[in-house]
Amino acid sequence: MGNFLLIPIILFGLVILFSSFFIVKQQTAVAIERFGRFHSIRQSGLQMKIPLVDRIAGRLTLRIQQLDVMIETKTLDDVFVKIKVSVQFVVIREKVYDAFYKLEYAHDQITSFVFDVVRAEVPKMKLDDVFVKKDDIAIAVKRELQEYMSDYGYDIIKTLVTDIDPDSQVKAAMNRINASEREKIAAQFEGDAARILIVEKAKAEAESKRLQGQGIADQRREIARGLEESVEVLNKVGINSQEASALIVVTQHYDTLQSIGEETNTNLILLPNSPQAGSDMLNNMVASFTASNMIGESMKKTNVKKDKE
Repeated sequence: MGNFLLIPIILFGLVILFSSFFIVKQQTAVAIERFGRFHSIRQSGLQMKIPLVDRIAGRLTLRIQQLDVMIETKTLDDVFVKIKVSVQFVVIREKVYDAFYKLEYAHDQITSFVFDVVRAEVPKMKLDDVFVKKDDIAIAVKRELQEYMSDYGYDIIKTLVTDIDPDSQVKAAMNRINASEREKIAAQFEGDAARILIVEKAKAEAESKRLQGQGIADQRREIARGLEESVEVLNKVGINSQEASALIVVTQHYDTLQSIGEETNTNLILLPNSPQAGSDMLNNMVASFTASNMIGESMKKTNVKKDKE
């Protein structure tokens, strides 16, 4: 009979012994209550409590936590946007009691403050300013949270505005505006390129015409020099200038006829092409030169008389 009573006592003793010890993980804090009243905070490691007297009231992580809050609000230019704010916070090791007993739902409190600050700041800004000043919004949220949550044992590490999502119609309109601006810039660049191309082409044509004119001038100068040398050579053999000129004109006339005759598919006709053509051409040239000299002499005499008067 005694052995049967001993076994339950031993088992009860073992249960009491094992329930006296508990393990707290790294970066974790445990609140111990004695008869329903706070007794102590236990840190990581093997800990002991009085069975049936002490109990574990709860555990708090001391790691950095992140809470993502999505807020929908309106900007100054009446555009509805969804803003995602990420809050990184941690329980202060020295204020575990405040974090456990003063605030029951920390996430709800942080969410409420984020809503309050964002909906107070964003309506003061236009949509473009919200994108530009998102860091200012994050700083305002952290300032308000830090001031309030520190009394409850929480430290706000950082707040980030991680996403700004305007209404779909507004985004489509913004994309169209952006595309129009880019098309405008592209058109300006294309116009500048076309204008530069036209200017450079005109410069090239002008340079080509200049060089072509210079070439023609040089060609005529060399032809005149060659004619002059031919006349001098003929004068040396007893042929006067008029006869030499006639000979040169006739020679060039027949050289031209010969070059035309060498082309089988040409439609060019040289007029006049009679045997007297060279002589007539020379006579016309002599008459023209004589008339030009007479006019020049007359103009010189007239100018001299005017100067004397």
